[in-house]
Order: sequence, then structure tokens, then C-alpha cells
Amino acid sequence: MEIFKNTNFDFLGKKWPFIIASLILTAAGLISLVVKGGPRYGIDFNGGTATSVAFGSDPNEEEIRKVLSEKIPGEIVVQKIQGQNEVMIGTEVQNEKQLESAREAIYSSLAGKYGAPGGKLDINNAGQLAVLDKIRDGLSRGNPNLSEQQMQDLVKAILAYRDSHHGIISSFDSLSSVPGVTPQVIGVLKNELGASQYNIRHFDLVGPKVGGELRTQALTATLLALAGMLIYVALRFELLYGAAAVIAVFHDTIITIGLFSIFNKQIDLPVIAALLTLVGFSMNDTIVVFDRIRENLKLMRKESLYNIINTSINQTLSRTILTSGLTLLTALSLFLFGGPVLHGFSFALVFGILVGTYSSIFIASPILVAWQEWAAKRNEKNGGAGGTLKAASK
Repeated sequence: MEIFKNTNFDFLGKKWPFIIASLILTAAGLISLVVKGGPRYGIDFNGGTATSVAFGSDPNEEEIRKVLSEKIPGEIVVQKIQGQNEVMIGTEVQNEKQLESAREAIYSSLAGKYGAPGGKLDINNAGQLAVLDKIRDGLSRGNPNLSEQQMQDLVKAILAYRDSHHGIISSFDSLSSVPGVTPQVIGVLKNELGASQYNIRHFDLVGPKVGGELRTQALTATLLALAGMLIYVALRFELLYGAAAVIAVFHDTIITIGLFSIFNKQIDLPVIAALLTLVGFSMNDTIVVFDRIRENLKLMRKESLYNIINTSINQTLSRTILTSGLTLLTALSLFLFGGPVLHGFSFALVFGILVGTYSSIFIASPILVAWQEWAAKRNEKNGGAGGTLKAASK
């Protein structure tokens, strides 16, 4: 499928606005990184806690942050998940010893503000065994005709109902639709347990030492990916092609990381996954253009390298628009509707795809022309016969 047929745009002639824009973005990003002392790493790399908490009603982020700050020092991040009564709570820790204390502080702070009244066991945050003990004790006083297995099945059914309602049982009376829950059971639940306004969905923690190791591994993985791409393109084409492609991909990565710093966004493991995805995506886009250039070098021997590259870009334009455009739409969907968990990942993809698409046209390709012009001048000065890729150049 071709969107554009027989186009003849002078892409190389319009390269300078994009090159200048790249220089500005790169400089702005690097300045931001220097001023802020480097990237803002997330919990994955710095160490800390990440807690997902669901609420029975629309949560007040500022109130939650205030409650937690009374017991937890340092920065506390509270982000509401779009379209749900749920928040992500992130805290930083300075050493391994603070991990458990941070967890206890989060649990106690939430329980103190939003916990079950009367100090009763909270059915919305209790485990199966604790709930089973309470129900067993309560029912034993009423001489129920339930075996141990039946009571276990009853508790499983109640907790399954809780989990299907985002972890929140707002009223014990709502359990009347659960199989096995009789008025007697509801009475026991009201006497023995309480229902809080929140449910801790999951809790993750990463020690600072482990975070540092992950940071080193992420940097190594990115550099190895770039080195592998350089070797691959150099073997498939020429070393110059590989160098141009890697420079373009490195350009994409630096600008994307700079944007994270400018917009004060965290870099965590999903973001590294997005950056590695962009390395492959941008490299693939560049290789498609380079492959067409290589073919046209044989078919258009009398043309200048300038015209050959322009022709090659025009010939692959439909493929570039279709591939990049559809991928961008998917990334935009994640960015708009994926929630805070995927926000960093989708942010990197959206801007990385935009930068990576134009870099394969306006950064990587002009490098070939610039090298050709330099090689032609050098060979002319030395009495040689032009550049390696193409003798003529515009």
C-alpha cells in the first residue's frame, strides 16, 4: 500500500531546520540533566517502595500525601490512576534498614486514617486465615452446622467477592448475594470484623543496593544494543552506514532522556524497556532507507549521492508514514489511557518515535552526504578520484 506515489520532495534541502531543532533539544536536555544532577531515577533504580491502594470513593491525593508525610521522611509521590479510585504511592529510602520501617509506616498511616472503626480486623486488608479464624470463632458460639471445609469455602467466596470489587467491601449486607452467606454469617461478620475505606492492592520494595545494580545493568544493556547495531549495519552495509545509523539512534536516545529531565519524569525499568524498543525501531527505520540507497547506488550510477538519497527517501516515504504513524497511534493510546504505571513507558515511545522517524531522514542520511563531500575534497586535494559511496556529490 502506498500513500504517496512518485513524490519528489527535497528532504536533504530541508535538513537544517531539523538539525537545528535537534541541537536545541539536545542542548536543553543536557543542560537540564547537569542542573538537576542527572536523570531522575525511579524506585527501580534509587530504591524505595511502591504501593497501589484502592479506595471506596474518589481519593484525595493531597490528603493521602499529608497523612503519609507525618511518619515517612523524604519525597512522597501520590498519583491517581485515571478512571479508577486508586492511587500509586512511591517513597524513597536511603538504606536497606529503612525498607521495612517504610512499609510499616505506610500501613499504619493508612490504617489510622482510613482503617476499620473500633480496632476490628479489617476484612478489606486481611488475609484468608485471619478472616477464617474470626468467622470460625463467631460461628462456633452459635453452634453452626458447618464443617471446616465449608467454612473455608465460605471465606474463599467472600474474599473472591471482595477482590472482584477492587478489594473493597463497603457494606457487609452486600455479601448477601454470595453463596453460603446467611443472615447469621453477616451478623458474625459485623460483630467480629470491620470494613475500611481502602485496600492495599500490592506493595513492592527495592533496596538502594539492588537499585544501583539495576541502573548499571540498564546502562550496559543500552550501550551493548548500540554496539550490536553498529556491528550489524557495518557488516550488512559499510562501516560508514553503521556509524551514521548509530549516531542517529544515539541522538534519539539522548533527546528522549533529555525530555524526561526537562519534564521532570522518572526513569525506571519500563522506560529502559521503551528506550531499547526505540533503539530497534529507529535502527530498523534507518536500515530501510539505507537499503534503498544501496540499491539505487547501483541503478542510478550517473546521479549524485544527494539525488540518490532524496530519491530513496521518497521511495520509502509511504512505508515510513504507515509504520511510524500506526506505531505512534498505539503509543498515544497508552499515553492517554494507560494510566500512571505506563505513563513513563508511553511518554518515551511517543516522543522517541517522533524523533526517531525524522532522525533517519534528516540526521542519518545527511551524515552520508557530509562524509561524501569531505571525502571528495580530501581525495581531490590528494589527487584522488572522489568518495567511496559515490563519485559525484551535490
